[in-house]
This record gives sequence, C-alpha cells and structure tokens, in this order.
Amino acid sequence: MINLLFLCIAGFIASFVDSIAGGGGLISVPAFMLFGLPPHIALGTNKFSATTASLTSSLKFIKSGKANLNLLKYIIPFTFIGAVLGVKAVLLIDQSFLTPLVMALVLLVGVYSLFSKNLGINNEYKGTTLKLIIIGIVFGFTIGFYDGFFGPGTGSFLLFGFVKIFKFDFVSANGNTKVLNFTSNIASLITFALEGKINYYYGIIVAIFMILGAILGTKAAISNGSKLIKPIFITMSLAVAVKMLININ
Repeated sequence: MINLLFLCIAGFIASFVDSIAGGGGLISVPAFMLFGLPPHIALGTNKFSATTASLTSSLKFIKSGKANLNLLKYIIPFTFIGAVLGVKAVLLIDQSFLTPLVMALVLLVGVYSLFSKNLGINNEYKGTTLKLIIIGIVFGFTIGFYDGFFGPGTGSFLLFGFVKIFKFDFVSANGNTKVLNFTSNIASLITFALEGKINYYYGIIVAIFMILGAILGTKAAISNGSKLIKPIFITMSLAVAVKMLININ
C-alpha cells in the first residue's frame, strides 16, 4: 500500500512537471519499474496513465487559448501517421544507434536555450501561412515518427521547435506541444494495448493522480508564463541527456 502511494505521488510530480516543460517520463517510468512491473508493462502502463494526463493538459491549454488550432489542424494528422509508422519501424530496425545522436541534440537544445536570454519570452508568431503549414506538416510528421520509433526528448524537441521555428513564446509553444504530444502518444498507447502490455488496475489509479498533476501544472504554466516554463524546460532537457548518457554506460 505504501509503495502504491509513492507510485501515485511520483505520477503526480511527473505529470505536473511534464505539463510545464515535458520530461515527466524521467520520473514516472522508473517509478513504475521500482514498483515491480516488468519493463514492457511499465512502459505500457506509464503510457496509459501519461496519455490521460496529456489529454487533460491539452484540453486546458486549448480552453485557455494557448494552443493554435488553426495551425495544429494541419499538423495533427501527419503527426499521428508519423507515430504509427515509427512504431512499425521500431519492430524492424535497431534503434540503438540513435542514442548518442539524440543525447547530443537534446543537450544542444538545453544549452542553446540556457544562453539565449530572449528565446521564447515574446510571442512573435506571424500567423498561419502556406509556408508555415508545410513546415509544420514536415515537423509534425518527423517528431511523430521519432516518438513512435524512439521517444526520449520528444517534448523537448516539440517545445523548442515551436519556439525557434514558429516564434511562439514558451506558453503558447507548450500548449501546441501538448496537443501534438498527445497525438503521438495515442499511436503508442494503441500499440501497447493491442500487445497486452498495460496493467490497467495500476494504470487507472496512477492516472487519477497524473490528471490532478496535469491540471495544477498547466494552471501554473499559464499563470506564470515563460519565466516558469523556460528554466524547467532547460532543466528537463539536460536531465534527459544525462539519463541517456547513464543508459549508454
């Protein structure tokens, strides 16, 4: 019972952090494994719980007007398709070669954001144009494929992309990130469900705490803006890189 309580607390903290800047899986996945679930079941159960929290966070950002649906409506279908193809590809291709490359990219994103003082502070998005739609489709498909194929750092890449490429501030970028991350998560969740890799009993219990964490985290992100999101984003990006370095060794 005490172990389940700690698991629920870990889920709450993970979704709180994830709704602000991503990287919550660094907390929740190890927690499920420490709880005693086998690796594949831990990943599938975490995906189930985290996806419910991601949906909650996405809806709250949309309701607050911090997700640009006029742009996202073009990107979402391609993100889903990319994620499905990524899941299928991972069954055929060895993904181990990606770890050093992704670790370097996530580290670069974190360090660049750390030293770019004005990055993501102001919203300089110029509106939905054909050029941005095409860029968004390519961006969404690529990140969706990556999330289905490998995964670590997806939130960091999405958030950084919306800030750097589309010129959103961190709050709006985070709203768009959550919607696309939820889209790619669904593809992975369906796969885990079809493979029978989800423990629904623990998944539902932890999901309740994750939904609560997502609600409070999203509220904190919207209320405190880029000044809160940016430092947590940098911290979680660097944490993802460190975690991947540890896994290599």
